[in-house]
Amino acid sequence: MQEHSAQTLEHHWQDWLDWAAANAVAVPADADFSAARARVWAASEFAALTSARSPQTLADLIAEGILGRPLVAGEMAAELVRQLRGVGDEAALQRALRLFRRRHMLRIVWRDLAGLAPLDETLEDLTELADCCIRQALALLRGWTEAEIGVPQDAEGQSQPLIVLGMGKLGARELNLSSDIDLIFAFPSSGEVSGGPRPLRNEQFFTRLCQRLVSALDTQTVDGFVFRVDTRLRPFGSDGPLAMSFDAMEGYYHSQAREWERYAMTKARVVAGDAEAAAELMAMLRPFVYRRYLDFGAIESLRSLKASISRELRRKGMEENIKLGPGGIREIEFIGQAFQLIRGGRDPDLQIRPIQTVLGLLRDKGLLGADVVEGLLAAYRFLRLTENRVQAWQDRQTHLLPATPEGQRRLARSMGFDDWPTFKQALDGYRRQVQACFDAVFADPGGDREHGLAALWARQPDAAECERVLAEHGFADGAGARARIDDFRDTIARRGLSTRAAEHLELVMPALLQAVADSDAPDLALPRVLTVLESVIGRTAYLALLSEHPGALRQLVRLSAKSPWFAERTARQPLLLDELLDPRRLFEPLRRADLEQELDALLAGVEADDLEQQMERLRQFAQGNMLRTAAADITGVIPLMVVSDYLTEIAEVACARSLAIAFRDLAVRHGCPPGTSVLQPGFIVLGYGKLGGIELGYRSDLDLVFLYDDALAGAMTDGERPISTEQFYVRLGQRLIHVMTTPTYSGVLYEADMRLRPDGDTGMIARSLKSFADYQASDAWTWEHQALVRARPVAGDGRLFEPFAAVRRQILCREREPEQLRTDVRDMREKMRTNLDKTGAGLFDLKQGRGGIADIEFMVQYLVLRWAAAHPELAAWTDNVRLLETLQRLQLLPGSGADDLTAAYKALRAAYHRNALEDTPGLVPDDHLQTERDRVAALWVALMEPATP
Repeated sequence: MQEHSAQTLEHHWQDWLDWAAANAVAVPADADFSAARARVWAASEFAALTSARSPQTLADLIAEGILGRPLVAGEMAAELVRQLRGVGDEAALQRALRLFRRRHMLRIVWRDLAGLAPLDETLEDLTELADCCIRQALALLRGWTEAEIGVPQDAEGQSQPLIVLGMGKLGARELNLSSDIDLIFAFPSSGEVSGGPRPLRNEQFFTRLCQRLVSALDTQTVDGFVFRVDTRLRPFGSDGPLAMSFDAMEGYYHSQAREWERYAMTKARVVAGDAEAAAELMAMLRPFVYRRYLDFGAIESLRSLKASISRELRRKGMEENIKLGPGGIREIEFIGQAFQLIRGGRDPDLQIRPIQTVLGLLRDKGLLGADVVEGLLAAYRFLRLTENRVQAWQDRQTHLLPATPEGQRRLARSMGFDDWPTFKQALDGYRRQVQACFDAVFADPGGDREHGLAALWARQPDAAECERVLAEHGFADGAGARARIDDFRDTIARRGLSTRAAEHLELVMPALLQAVADSDAPDLALPRVLTVLESVIGRTAYLALLSEHPGALRQLVRLSAKSPWFAERTARQPLLLDELLDPRRLFEPLRRADLEQELDALLAGVEADDLEQQMERLRQFAQGNMLRTAAADITGVIPLMVVSDYLTEIAEVACARSLAIAFRDLAVRHGCPPGTSVLQPGFIVLGYGKLGGIELGYRSDLDLVFLYDDALAGAMTDGERPISTEQFYVRLGQRLIHVMTTPTYSGVLYEADMRLRPDGDTGMIARSLKSFADYQASDAWTWEHQALVRARPVAGDGRLFEPFAAVRRQILCREREPEQLRTDVRDMREKMRTNLDKTGAGLFDLKQGRGGIADIEFMVQYLVLRWAAAHPELAAWTDNVRLLETLQRLQLLPGSGADDLTAAYKALRAAYHRNALEDTPGLVPDDHLQTERDRVAALWVALMEPATP
């Protein structure tokens, strides 16, 4: 395109002034207008020529005052509605759209170059211009097309809308001054066109409509064009149908789409079409774009795509391309998209389109450093402004810096620099900053594969050589390690790997073997970690995670070497590998408030009626946080005695949210009991046993009892299908158990044991508080009162907590005949010991053996029931340690008995706990903890088996 000189452009301004004088058009005389006009003419041949060829356009903009102010929301759309009134055919539509575009492009260019509009306003106005033209052109063309060939309908006779997806910068509301627009067209259902002159399928109708829309926007006429339209991002590209049904699109994206089409879909936005159908389409596309696991395979794919782009630019000699070249706009977008594609399925906050917003969110979430993000944002704004200034000159789609001295000088000045070298220095600085960040995010994890262990995997030496290398690297049993590696090779050979999976495995194995060799126990770590790897061998995303994040791989090896439980749990639920990525999170388990916040975020993107996905997210939450607790526990970051606090809080938060989900689900069907809501359901969950005693372990199930407000007895729910409150709460209890115990992809949330409820397995699943109180007062056995010592509310309606506490105090503080109580407790303990004690063959049962954990628990429960009538403060606590502290303060145990029991209890629990992490039953060699056990046994005899006179 021929360039006009600055002198010629000034002649155009004089011509416009002459026209204005001849037509009595007022010209602003203020210095600000003159300075703005000079800046615009110096930087935009397009603005000068447009004003010269269509002087009325500039005159109108001046008269309306919209060169000096931003438009308000909806102003542009309302104007186009007025402009299109009376338009009756496509020729008139095309002319009206092009004149509208000319007017607003002149306004936008003016405000941008004059320094009156910030970058974000420019991008938003350009996007709004495209949106308005698409929507209003489609509305007219739809009516005309239906009048000509009929109305597309589904099988039920419902009219079918066209959904227009804006991709790329249009989808992200980031259009630049001379962008084309990428569009994809879809409609809900196949069917037939009704009321037309001849039979047509819906596909034919929408193909015709889309062709007309593209033509209305894209065709070059004497008035120019509106937007260049690119439809090649659609399924099957240029070879595919112009419009597809939702079913056809779903089939394509979930079975045939290429990886780059996922990246494109991160920017997809519905720019026109029925809102309900649009929501359906976006919900269908979301799982294709955002995987429910952390998808680190996206990094390798984006790395490959960028390398391909770079090769093409070098081939064409276009490395100065500010969009696609090194350190350009595309690299910034790739950085944001990488995090979105990796984490967006687990974190719905990241399912957004504008790159500046994405980068800010990555900073806020700690995924990128604040300094890095500020640098990227500054670079992005500078590059986008440069892009706009390059394109503003001739309204031409180019991303190349000018090659002529005059063009370089013009661009530098439009960017606020005195000369080209100063501008270029600033530009290169931003590009180096972007490229450094891009290289850090997309660094190739492949390293030296020539060291001994790497070569061992790559070259597959003979058995003797393999065992020698393993022995040199710290394996005590080289032959056993070699055999395990050979077994692993056989496993992957039988299963077969995709090309990408094999590539990732070639990166993972050398690093894995080195990390195992560097661990404290290579011979233990190797089989455990290979078991984890076998569980993910067919899931490329997890192999990508480990290959892209050597730190995560090292954490897996380190923790697996210390705990087979950790390895076994990770192998069973590979989603837990996600937790290894951030050491700050991994070794800092969360407390209650943060747990609730994390669960809120996990459930935020799940539809209220998607019970299965809510249940799955609950399991991911609980298992991920248990793994964090285990990591901190294994490495000694947190003391043993608070591990159960963390595990108990995880269970409490999970119970509370499960109850809310169950209540909401049931209320949809039957309504709510009077005066209740999700937050105040008139129902509480009691935790017994380890949950009630705040002593949960990694493998603990939950002992639960359900109670409801007796004030609601006899009432009905308020829904369309009302039921009695008694029925409602029984069903609520059943629903809650279903939510917690039904297996999903990630297994069960917790196993729930309901046998401690009144009447045990034959009792009602939920009882009123009064019924519970009556049962405890009249029908409960002594062992049920023992269980009540450790009972407390863990979820539900806080209004019922104190009434339950009052019932519990009343029962625990009853006067009891001491000898009968002692006999009952002792007999129950002996019965348990007979049935459950596994002591023998040189091993001691930590829980059930004589002098073990259960003996301490039974003595504490006996003492509470024995003395609570005289000392009600004994009813205040549910955990053994604080109960023992209270017994000591009240001097209800002889001598140092309370201290001895507390010390023994902690020692026994610590051993039991370690066994759980080592995936071994609660047994230790018979000579372990002998001192503690002897003291417990002696106290048992003194307290529970006193000598008869």
